Amino acid sequence: MTSRKNFIKTTAIASAGILLNACTEKSGTSSKPKNTKKPIVISTWDFGLKANDASWNILNENGRAIDAVEAGIKIPEADPNNQTVGYGGRPDRDGHVTLDACIMDEFSNIGSVACLEHIMHPISVARAVMEKTPHVMLVGEGALSFALECGFPKENLLTEASEKGWKEWLKTAEYKPIINIENHDTIGLLALDKHGNLSGGCSTSGMAYKMRGRVGDSPIIGAGLYVDNEIGAATSSGTGEEVIRMAGSHLVVELMRHGRSPQEACEEAVNRISKSLQLRKKDLKDFQIAFIALNKQGETGAYALQKGFVYATYCDNANKLTDSAYLMKS
Repeated sequence: MTSRKNFIKTTAIASAGILLNACTEKSGTSSKPKNTKKPIVISTWDFGLKANDASWNILNENGRAIDAVEAGIKIPEADPNNQTVGYGGRPDRDGHVTLDACIMDEFSNIGSVACLEHIMHPISVARAVMEKTPHVMLVGEGALSFALECGFPKENLLTEASEKGWKEWLKTAEYKPIINIENHDTIGLLALDKHGNLSGGCSTSGMAYKMRGRVGDSPIIGAGLYVDNEIGAATSSGTGEEVIRMAGSHLVVELMRHGRSPQEACEEAVNRISKSLQLRKKDLKDFQIAFIALNKQGETGAYALQKGFVYATYCDNANKLTDSAYLMKS
């Protein structure tokens, strides 16, 4: 006969097993567990749906998370209709399309490029930096030279639509990016593969009409992206300067290390950035900050400073877009 003590112990172990194989998507403070096994991929914005499709094709075939991350991010990078990432990205104020990207695998290998011109897939160049050099980051002309040496083709990334928008902007040259339009500037993607390993990456053309040489959070490990294969991963979107100030993605992962759920960690990070902005007497309405997170148990989280951020999650053979919870209610 099974004792009451053994019955409780057995039930607890079984429940834990279900949790470990669940894809749990959280909204606000509630969670809705789904009996879904790994793999899982989560990414920023509506263009994350197509990125997720490419990632899932690899994950579902028992592929590595790092390969899924690169494949997924290459999709919006190559989309000329996406004016915030890669080919077709809005230029800086001098008319140059400059790209930033970084990537991180389950072994804490990292690679990054910043202010890279003429190369459609900065995420792949970042991976080449990670795998082929002793360095973490290459920038500007050095990054371009390295990419060309690796065989990446040199291309004109300024599309007709982006050039037209830039010339129109030059009439006033007012630098005031439009929240959730010109500021939703990053494809951030996190993946958990069937082996239980995490990887992540992000890629951007940066803020529209930025100063020449401006670098945001996207290529900075710990700001725009961080992965700890024992704990979880996080990535960000929005005003990069504020994410850098708080080492945002690293903060989210560290909060998860100390027991916060991915949702709670994202919320805390946004709250801290909000307090920092208010201390500096900034108008919160001029900023958008958003984080997504994924932990080893397959739980996800997302939170933004204000309304408008959406994210895509592919789990249990379903790829869906979700409106993120947010801090500012008025």
